[in-house]
Amino acid sequence: MKKLQEAQLRKPVTPDLLMTPSDQGDVDLDVDFAADRGNWTGKLDFLLSCIGYCVGLGNVWRFPYRAYTNGGGAFLVPYFLMLAICGIPLFFLELSLGQFSSLGPLAVWKISPLFKGAGAAMLLIVGLVAIYYNMIIAYVLFYLFASLTSDLPWEHCGNWWNTDLCLEHRGSKDGNGALPLNLTSTVSPSEEYWSRYVLHIQGSQGIGSPGGIRWNLCLCLLLAWVIVFLCILKGVKSSGKVVYFTATFPYLILVMLLIRGVTLPGAWKGIQFYLTPQFHYLLSSKVWIEAALQIFYSLGVGFGGLLTFASYNTFHQNIYRDTFIVTLGNAITSILAGFAIFSVLGYMSQELDVPVGQVAKAGPGLAFVVYPQAMTMLPLSPFWSFLFFFMLLTLGLDSQFAFLETIVTAVTDEFPYYLRPKKVVFSGLICVAMYLMGLVLTTDGGMYWLVLLDDYSASFGLMVVVITTCLAVTRVYGIQRFCRDIHMMLGFKPGLYFRACWLFLTPATLLVTGALLVYSIVKYQPSEYGSYRFPAWAELLGILMGLLSCLLIPAGMLVAVLREEGSLWERLQQASRPAMDWGPSLEENRTGMYVATLPGSQSPKPLMVHMRKYGGITSFENTAIEVDREIAEEEESIM
Repeated sequence: MKKLQEAQLRKPVTPDLLMTPSDQGDVDLDVDFAADRGNWTGKLDFLLSCIGYCVGLGNVWRFPYRAYTNGGGAFLVPYFLMLAICGIPLFFLELSLGQFSSLGPLAVWKISPLFKGAGAAMLLIVGLVAIYYNMIIAYVLFYLFASLTSDLPWEHCGNWWNTDLCLEHRGSKDGNGALPLNLTSTVSPSEEYWSRYVLHIQGSQGIGSPGGIRWNLCLCLLLAWVIVFLCILKGVKSSGKVVYFTATFPYLILVMLLIRGVTLPGAWKGIQFYLTPQFHYLLSSKVWIEAALQIFYSLGVGFGGLLTFASYNTFHQNIYRDTFIVTLGNAITSILAGFAIFSVLGYMSQELDVPVGQVAKAGPGLAFVVYPQAMTMLPLSPFWSFLFFFMLLTLGLDSQFAFLETIVTAVTDEFPYYLRPKKVVFSGLICVAMYLMGLVLTTDGGMYWLVLLDDYSASFGLMVVVITTCLAVTRVYGIQRFCRDIHMMLGFKPGLYFRACWLFLTPATLLVTGALLVYSIVKYQPSEYGSYRFPAWAELLGILMGLLSCLLIPAGMLVAVLREEGSLWERLQQASRPAMDWGPSLEENRTGMYVATLPGSQSPKPLMVHMRKYGGITSFENTAIEVDREIAEEEESIM
């Protein structure tokens, strides 16, 4: 036995990095993903998930309203300009970071540990948004179930929740076409159904006394979280299949609503109101800010969802093509949604004989008051109502999948050995915790808390996170190095358009927009819901909630600096450099300069060692040779 052990000790052992393919035996070299982490199971999973994530509720209830209040068709000029300057470059940057590293929003900051606080800020923002976003989905579920009837409950007055001001705003014209009553002093049944029955807001005295829990809303919220948990149960392997339905079916319903809308009498009045260009609006800075914010929030940049989805891609996925498909598809969807919404509003204004501007609203007012009221004026109103709310449900769920997957992926990537084997349990705990935190939104005054979260959770803080990410990648890590990484991953470098945007145009535009947002905060316009104005303490709470995400960035810098040694300047330099293990997560993808960062690698020619291990030269390894040559030429020029 002892002789056998001595023979084994004397037997030369070839380091794994120096082994040839024949030395390795039967090894599957075609695997291009980390099996323990998971990946997309189909080629369209990623693309459809990104489309579902970006095309959400905001495309239906915010873009059309922003368009008509900011110059109609003229709004498309700043909208597409901001898409080109900010939307597309930031979208591609976030996808590139995630795909290159196969890491979530926290671990990806191995690229520059000094800025890891930006990843923590992303998680805080997306966590707050996920809490109230699922409450909106709960409202949609409530209306979806209420539509399963022969007569919609918000169609008539005379219910226990209605007041003396309730007036059915349909068929109210007299023979001469004049309205017998002043509609401005009355309330529609749909508005009272929303405020007095669904929200039961009369049971609250304000945000400080929310009242009791509405158990029907509480159960709808529970159902919403159960649906989300079941769909992300197996991570992207399960949610990637669900999006084949949730990302495509809304388009079918949208087309049906669009066809039905444009065939209604008076539809052209609404479309004309929606798109008539008023170019003098372009002289106002507010219009440009609104366009930037619409692009910013509709694409979901800065929330970490894009980075998370891209981290489950294969290393050579063509995200350059996917960037243009998703961003332009998102813009076109917003415009089409505007046609579907305003064609119905035009019909509604003609029926009521009032201007379109008097019936047009944004946000919950459009989804839960105006459009449901318009549905009551159509034949087969329960059918159209069900379709509309089912469309909102599928639009909302896609975005919520991304929010939860972002949180789960970020934390499990930080503690892979402890949490990855228990990812299902961890996902369940996250859902339960967020459900409990969201219970305040199901109270009589829950809408006040929802408005507060919506106004402050993802406003200025999100802008700061995106600016920090852009500057950290392009200025600290370096635009040349980042472009080389993309070259190694995709086989070509980003063109002049992307480099110019990343270096100058995008940061400058974001800084100007951020400065104007600060100015709007200084001017101080308190949040309000209807006639209720929020008290000072609630405003202060909202501002602190927004600032907390910003403060996490310098806090992360402080932690990173304290972990290093030397003088303050030396610590800053060390903390800003990429970590030793930064790079592609899979060994077969670590070509060029990144092979030398693998554990145990001491080869002076890492690329050649990598080629011996994984076989012949591929087109991507040719790319790596070019990258190595560029690095060597730069080093020679410096010397």
